Order: sequence, then structure tokens, then C-alpha cells
Amino acid sequence: MKIHMTNLLQNYNNAHKDHDVYRDHIALSLRADEDGYESIGCVEHHFDPGYSMCPDNTQFLSYLAGRTKNAKVHTTAVILPWNNPMRVVEKIALLDNLSDGRALFGMGRGLARREFEGFGIEMGESRERFDEAAEMIIRGLEDGFVENDGKYYPQAKVPIHPAPLATFKGRTTCVAMSPDSAVTAGRLGVTMMAFIQGPMDTMHMPMIQQYRDSYREHHGGEAPAPLLIDLTYCHRDSEEARTVAFEAIANYYMCCVEHYEFGGRHFESTKGYASYAAAKEAIDEYGLDAVVDTYVNAQIWGTPEEQIAKHEERKAIVGDYEPIMVFQYGGLMGQKATDSYELFTREVMPVLQKM
Repeated sequence: MKIHMTNLLQNYNNAHKDHDVYRDHIALSLRADEDGYESIGCVEHHFDPGYSMCPDNTQFLSYLAGRTKNAKVHTTAVILPWNNPMRVVEKIALLDNLSDGRALFGMGRGLARREFEGFGIEMGESRERFDEAAEMIIRGLEDGFVENDGKYYPQAKVPIHPAPLATFKGRTTCVAMSPDSAVTAGRLGVTMMAFIQGPMDTMHMPMIQQYRDSYREHHGGEAPAPLLIDLTYCHRDSEEARTVAFEAIANYYMCCVEHYEFGGRHFESTKGYASYAAAKEAIDEYGLDAVVDTYVNAQIWGTPEEQIAKHEERKAIVGDYEPIMVFQYGGLMGQKATDSYELFTREVMPVLQKM
């Protein structure tokens, strides 16, 4: 099992200088390169530092590429409707060269209404924009040139230099948090990536199975193991781990509720987002506290032994998967996050790598 980590770059409650948040994340990312993590990633988000603040993850990862030697650098993910596809191909190809072939290209569709509005893009167009851009980018990374005759991104043929160092087949991932995105990941022939939101068996496994079925239908083979992203906290004392996890993970989830407007009704009427209306339905039916508890308990945290047991339980449900760990979130940063990272890296990661 390969172990990854990614950065959310959240300035929770805007309690720190943005620069200090970046320095904190960079320090842990450099440690991950030394400690044998398969990849170091970064998300893309705009206009809301209290939730996440990396407007260009290729730029962030280019900086890390120059200071690391071993770990792959992974966009988790570039949000395609917010970016020109030709420029995405150029940036990923450049990142591949700067990292000596260590680039992993992850892409996503986007979910926050405020971010679409900030870019002046109609959120209801996101599925069509994503589908057109994804195929255009995948072709461009393979062909070394970009051209397209589509509704949203007409593009005359242009060469891409520097060219990628190698094929991106096997190096491309897609965030899939809805059934149609899971099917799309399979159709595109790329690896599914999911941020854990709830129970594995009832919430995520149906989408993982749709991904696998779609991949098999379109490509005639078995899909790559999905990448599953958890907020984690590791401590030797079980009660302390629970206390910190419930505070920090709950903090982060409440930021998600606010950033994505999970309590709103706009998903019902926005083309391509009907499945996200379930978030409001769950809050209305069970109450926000119960939904937060479900979210916190779905992540993998605890003592080293408890975390290993949770991964064994997940593997029994999912089969092969690769975990992406998040160590800094919801006000958890600095020495407390570093201590958690060190304990996980020393005692959990070696066991998972042999799993």
C-alpha cells in the first residue's frame, strides 16, 4: 500500500498570517519527502482563506519540486471549469519537467457556488465544462499539442513546450464525490480520488463500484485502486486522540458546511449537483451535530494501533486502495500536527506499506 499526503492550506478562523500557514505546510511537506511518502499534494481553492487558500496548486508544487527529491507532486486537484485547459496542459507539463517526471495530475469539477461566482462561471455548466476540458487535457498531455473543437473551449492547434517527460497514463486522477463523477473517472480511464465524507460501506462503496464498473466497461480491465483522503490525528493516548480529532475535524467540517452551503437548497436546482442535496436532507433529518459526528467518525484517527485496525477494516470493505493523509486542518497545525505526523510516520505507515 502506497501512502500519500496532501495539503489543504486552511487558515482556520483566519487566526494566523497566511504566510505562516504556508511555511507550516511546507515544512511538513519537506519532511514527507524525506520520510518516504509516495506523493505530496495540494488542493485548489479561492476567495475563502478560512476554508482553503491555494489559488494555483501547480505553482505551490513547483516550489516543492525544487526542494524535494523523491516524492511525487500531485494536484489534488486542479478544478477544470476554473482554468483554461490549454494552460492546464502547459502547467502540468512544466511541473513534470521541473520535478524530473514526478508530476501526478489530479483534476476535479468544483462544488462551491462562491468560487464559480467569483470566476463569473455558471455552476450549472460545470459538468459539460469538465467533460470537455478533461478529454482535451488528457489528449494534450499525450500528444504534445492541444486543439479542440468544442462548445466551451475552441482551440486552434498549438504545441506544448516543454513537453511532458512521459505518458500521463497511470499518473492522472479525478476527484469523484458524486455518482456521475465516479462514472466519469472510469470512462476517462483515470484513478478515482475521494475525500472521505461518511461511512465507507453505505456512502463511498457504491460510487467506488460505479467507478470500477465504468472503467471495466470502457477499458476492458480492472480499475486502479482508488485514492482515499482522510483527515487524521495520531496520538498514543486514545482519549486524547479522540478529543483532538473531534475538535479539529469538526472545525473543518463546519467550514465545509459554510463554504459549500450544505444547508442551502441551491444544489437541487443546479444542473449536475442534485446528489449534493442529500447533505441538506441529512442535516434536516438528523440534525447538524449528528452529521458532524458521522463525518468525524468516518476519518481515520486514533492511536497507532487503532488507526491500523481502521485501515484493516476499510480494506476488508474496499479491497485495494491508497490512503492520502491530511495532518493540518481545523486549527491543528504547528507542533501538535508535527507530533501526530511523526507518530503516524514511525508506527502506522510501515505497517500500511506492508498491508
